[in-house]
Amino acid sequence: MPRPQKSRRICCYPDYWSFAPDHDTANDTVVMSLDEFETIRSIDYNGKTQEQCAADMNVARTTVTAIYDIARKKLAAALVEGRRIVISGGNYTLDNTISEEITQKGSKIMRIAVTYENGQIFQHFGRTEQFKLYDVADGKVINEQVAGTNGAGHGALAGFLKNAQVDVLICGGIGGGAQMAMQEAGITLYGGNTGSADEAVKAFLANNLVQNSTPTCDHHGHGEGHSCGDHGCGSHSCGNH
Repeated sequence: MPRPQKSRRICCYPDYWSFAPDHDTANDTVVMSLDEFETIRSIDYNGKTQEQCAADMNVARTTVTAIYDIARKKLAAALVEGRRIVISGGNYTLDNTISEEITQKGSKIMRIAVTYENGQIFQHFGRTEQFKLYDVADGKVINEQVAGTNGAGHGALAGFLKNAQVDVLICGGIGGGAQMAMQEAGITLYGGNTGSADEAVKAFLANNLVQNSTPTCDHHGHGEGHSCGDHGCGSHSCGNH
C-alpha cells in the first residue's frame, strides 16, 4: 500500500490567480497547483535554493525538485503554446502563523470577519489593517474581538482569514484575485458593503445582507488581483508598481 503523500507547506495564497495571452485568446488552460506555484515563488522569485525551499515547505529536497520541474514545464508550455495559466488546488497546508490573541473556535461556531476601521466596514480589502471577528452560535453573537493583520496583500490577508478559522467575510471593495483566494480558502464572501460593521453582521444574521456579485476593488484604478500593500512573502507594494 503506497504511503500517503505528505502535504506541502506554502507561505500564503497568491495575489494573482490566472494569466492569459493578449485578448485572452488562450489555446488551452494549464492548471498549476499552489504547491507548484510556491516553488516558483520561492526559488525563481525569492532566489532561494532548493534546500531552503524544501525546508520552508517541510518536505524533502527531492520532492521540491520534482514539484519544481513540473511547475517549470507548465510555465514553458503556457509561454510557448499560448495557454492560459490558472492557479488552483494542490496538496498543501497553509503556514499557520497567526496572532496567539485570536481565540480558537468550537466546531459548532460560525466565525464572521469584517474589514474594520473605527467601527465601520473598511473599504479596501487589500489594505485592511484590522478585522473584527464575530463568533456566532444559534444565530447570536457570543464573542467579538478585533485582530490586527500583521501584513497586507490580498494573498496574505486571505491566508490570515483561513488560519483564523473564518467562515464568512463581510467587506467593501475586493479585487478579483482576492475573491478567488476566498473561494480557495472556503470562505463565503459578502463584498461591496458599507457602514457599521456591527449592523452589517446583524443584517447577515437576519438574512438581509445582500451578496454582491461584483464587489470589485477599484481604488486608484487597480486591476484585478492587485496587492494594495507589502506582501507577507516579500512581494510588491503599491509604491513599487
